[in-house]
Amino acid sequence: MAETLGALVRQLRKQAGLTQSQLAERAELGESTVRRIETDRPFDHRRGTIHRIADALDAGPEERRRLSALGGGTASAAPEAPEPAPEPAPGPPPPPRDHGPLADAAEELARESRQRWRREEAQRRVHHPFALPVRWQQVSGGVADRSANALLLAPGEVRGEPDLTGDLRRVAEIYRRIPSGRLVVLGRAGSGKSILAVRFALDLLDARTRDERVPVIFSLGDWDPAAVALRDWLIGRLLRDYPHLARRVPSGKTLAADLLDDDLVLPVLDGFDELAEGLRAPALEALNLSRLPLVLTSRHAEFTEAVRVAHAPLAAAAVLELCDLDLDDLRGYLPRTDPAFPGPADTDGPAATWEAVLDPDRTAESAGRANLAAALRTPLMIALARTVYSDHPERRPGELLDTARFPTPEAIEEHLLAGFVPAVYRPRPAERLDTVRRRPGPWDARRAEHWLGHLADHLTRLGPERQDLTWWEVGTSTSRTLRTLIVGFLAGLAFGVTTAVGNVPVDLVATSHGLRFAVVRGLVVGLLHGTVAGALFGLVYWHACARAALRPSPVRLRLSTGTPRTRRNALIRFLVGLGCGAAGMALLILVDEGLVAPIGLADGQGADLAAGLLFIPPIALATGLVFGLIALFEAPVRTESVVSPADLLHIERRNVVFHMITWALVLGLGVGLLNGVVYGPLRGFEVGLVFGLEAAFGAGLGYGLSLTAWGQWVALARIWLPLTGRLPWAPIAFLADAHQRGVLRQVGAVYQFRHAWIQSHLSRSHQQHRDRARRRRDHPTDHSTDHRTDHRTKGAA
Repeated sequence: MAETLGALVRQLRKQAGLTQSQLAERAELGESTVRRIETDRPFDHRRGTIHRIADALDAGPEERRRLSALGGGTASAAPEAPEPAPEPAPGPPPPPRDHGPLADAAEELARESRQRWRREEAQRRVHHPFALPVRWQQVSGGVADRSANALLLAPGEVRGEPDLTGDLRRVAEIYRRIPSGRLVVLGRAGSGKSILAVRFALDLLDARTRDERVPVIFSLGDWDPAAVALRDWLIGRLLRDYPHLARRVPSGKTLAADLLDDDLVLPVLDGFDELAEGLRAPALEALNLSRLPLVLTSRHAEFTEAVRVAHAPLAAAAVLELCDLDLDDLRGYLPRTDPAFPGPADTDGPAATWEAVLDPDRTAESAGRANLAAALRTPLMIALARTVYSDHPERRPGELLDTARFPTPEAIEEHLLAGFVPAVYRPRPAERLDTVRRRPGPWDARRAEHWLGHLADHLTRLGPERQDLTWWEVGTSTSRTLRTLIVGFLAGLAFGVTTAVGNVPVDLVATSHGLRFAVVRGLVVGLLHGTVAGALFGLVYWHACARAALRPSPVRLRLSTGTPRTRRNALIRFLVGLGCGAAGMALLILVDEGLVAPIGLADGQGADLAAGLLFIPPIALATGLVFGLIALFEAPVRTESVVSPADLLHIERRNVVFHMITWALVLGLGVGLLNGVVYGPLRGFEVGLVFGLEAAFGAGLGYGLSLTAWGQWVALARIWLPLTGRLPWAPIAFLADAHQRGVLRQVGAVYQFRHAWIQSHLSRSHQQHRDRARRRRDHPTDHSTDHRTDHRTKGAA
């Protein structure tokens, strides 16, 4: 067989004792490029790739000639006169060509990403009527790598640095001037980093050709570099946000993994500062181990501290810092967002328009204007100001110049944050008709703010850096004891009602005591059996919350033998079910024989304690089998196979139907057969059938409430939290509506607040409201402090 370039490189690499990763690092190439060469797939020759490979392997003259011949003559045959590396082409290194079918997947990813971020940009409306003039300056010393590394210069090579100045309209053009394709964008909170990331991705997508990288925005806050490798985390986020990438390619990898490995994804990593403080330096080190072209956004202080702790900046990256907006920027933008008035606008006092408020000739209000300029120096605050005033025909921005009411820029910022939710929930006639027709609502602004505050506080309780609002965890920030009581009560209620209803026809058919006896006995047995079942299922939920193998989380049911992990979980659940089944049956027999029979409600079917004890082993075995089978068929979803929270909830509802069928078949048939042996075929069939129905609805619902994400959602988010006023009765519709209004953003199957400042403000306001309510409850006659606080709050709003 003729020798190939890939076989030769692989042979020389192994002789040198190098891994693909080590060879890529020595040759200053991407690991995917080395992998393509060794598998004889097309690769890019324009950067002297074969020459770099030969140098990294310390190849002799003969090896260099062979590499040169097989690689198309790009390697120099003599080590003493190596071929000089050609000047890098402007812009980041291009990906390999001839991707074939993989290019179709990249096209689909680009199309879906473009649609998603266009909707997001339209909802934020920061570029209407034109793009905000977000500018930046280049940062060199301290937090940036040497410019020669970002320019990919060879030793001794000199080239002028590219001009990286510009504004938001030219961000993609500026990025193409960076040969390494690695860029860091720094800025203060709300300075427009996320806006820039969206605009950058859209500009690249609009100009993208078929074989170029697809920019994909990743929210970096939930990455744990100590537990998950960068590649694995990126693949997981791709699967979560773009479900079609879960399809498998012939190599067995997912499309997401293949796109990333083939250098067809450009990661835009938004929110480096949202990582936990102790994870930022390890994250920076992990990014430096990769040579992926990328864009990273962060607050300045957090990134600078990570560079100091890691003793290295982001390798080969240019660093830009966003500049504050000034009064001239505000004068050019905000007046054009004012509504068109039918007559002359009142330009005096609190009814002033933006044009009047920002007029430099009105010297009497210069102090207030200075405060306003300092507050509105970021795109976030400008967007809030537009929402609160330009979109609200009854309000005028002139009140922001009142230095008695707003003595500092921080007071204006807090006022705008406080007014954001009431402004977006202001009733609009056209929206009201659409709302009534299509979804529950309309939502009252005061109650909506209270509910959003509870959700923000819920995220704060789960963790200070937590952003993902997952429907199955709503309510889990309440105490474990309270959740156990709620789940136990509902599980007991489901089991008790089902038992009470099921006992009536059994007693009517199998006894001669009549309807009154059947109803009374059914009520008593239902109450007692429900109490026992509620205690058992509550105990199961209590332990499930602390154990990964049992903890309620989204799953997809698949008829298979499972993975090693699911088989271990199935064994654990089988043992739990075995114990619960034995304990539950023993307690039910004791209840029937020790409480029901002595008060004259024995059904007279000849059962006694000894006969009842015969049922404990088969019931225990059947319960354990149900627990184990359900666990065996469960595959964790982790939100990567659905595109919206509603779709994921639909999957969970179907799972509960499967649970009920499993309970009915296993427990009903098992008990029916056992009853047929003990009491005769006819009676055994009747009792077994009824018991199967009871098991399907009673035990099945109990299991669903205590061990599934759907059950936790129903118990807490659909019943308890609405009952106590902390959520609406239609929470999924409310979240979807909040997303449409721009308060939340959707990321795959989870929601996030539009900005960390909004989440933090809502959480803080909710906590203050809860503290005031607690003080009123504890000291009902002392309201002086609360009145002062409420007065300030109303003034700010």
